[in-house]
Amino acid sequence: MEGTHWPEALIDRLIEDDSSRALFSVVVERLSDLFEPRLCDIYTDLFSEVIGKTLPDDLHGPHLAARYRRIRKQRTASGPHPRNVFVLSRVTLGADVAVTSVALDAAKRAFPNSEIYFAGSQKAYELFAGDLRIQHFPVQYGRNVSLRDRLSVWPELRDAVCRRRSIVIDPDSRLTQLGLLPLCPEEDYYFFESRAYMPESHDSLVRLTQRWVGETFGIHDAKPYIEPSPLTTTLPQFAATVSFGVGENAAKRLPDPFEADLLKHLPRPLLIDKGAGGEEAERVERAVASAGEDIEVWDGSFAGFASHIQRSGMFVGYDSAGGHAAAACGVPMVSIFTGFACDRMFHRWRPSGDGRIEVVKVEPGVDPLPDVLAAVDALRL
Repeated sequence: MEGTHWPEALIDRLIEDDSSRALFSVVVERLSDLFEPRLCDIYTDLFSEVIGKTLPDDLHGPHLAARYRRIRKQRTASGPHPRNVFVLSRVTLGADVAVTSVALDAAKRAFPNSEIYFAGSQKAYELFAGDLRIQHFPVQYGRNVSLRDRLSVWPELRDAVCRRRSIVIDPDSRLTQLGLLPLCPEEDYYFFESRAYMPESHDSLVRLTQRWVGETFGIHDAKPYIEPSPLTTTLPQFAATVSFGVGENAAKRLPDPFEADLLKHLPRPLLIDKGAGGEEAERVERAVASAGEDIEVWDGSFAGFASHIQRSGMFVGYDSAGGHAAAACGVPMVSIFTGFACDRMFHRWRPSGDGRIEVVKVEPGVDPLPDVLAAVDALRL
């Protein structure tokens, strides 16, 4: 598909505010979720034209596509150690735990005398704020805004990271629109094309990222991790922590009364995350109201909830940031996996870690509650 030209009228329509939101939710995310190498070429040709038409004074679509086909080629880091290493956020919290944290761990080990920066939101940085090796370069990227708003982070990010003796590690970040937006000289840019890396493998993104940083930076034992700032108060210990968050993707949850029925059977005391508010918070409140006693609701930062996950007896939830945090901490967990576009998406996003992990893959037309409860019981043995 290299060099595919898209009709100008289509590009103009996609750039419109309402259409640009649909472009991400319907086209871009779908192309990414399938993890097909050939779809990376389709995305490259389409989105480079979209960017070039949106920012015509700064960027040229064909040049962006040509550059992408150069930087996607993996290479081994060499030369003098950099003064600064910028690791880009994947924007979503789950991906920052499963993928970005592995890159951060590798960067700290590969470059022990370098300044390591996490470039991303405050909410995501809080997951690593207790790590004294990691500094924060704040980037606020809106997931529910227009295309122009999403691209507006680029000039400031480019100016911040394009420094002498500095490198950028891009783990397929939405901050660069999956590698399309140029930030620095190509020789200082290390791009992990996670959507196309080892396409025949059934490994998770955690395992693939570990392999990529091993091949690129020589760090073969990098691991996912979280390290929130220590809380000033002593944390109670819960028998179970629960998250029913789905990242605004309704396909990743199961219909009522599954959530309330599950809560009734989980060990107590139990802490459930209220989430980001809105519909998710309402679901949590309904489920808690009908599930019995000894359930507390967490209505605070995700990093704070992750601190509770670290100390809990087990974690239970949908495929979510909470599940990836539990896996990274080695906490026994049950991941309820539904709404995946294809089997490769399931394999890529299933949680990976050193602890006990039970994954319940929900099959169409089958009540998953018995399997979920059996997985919970298996963790308690």
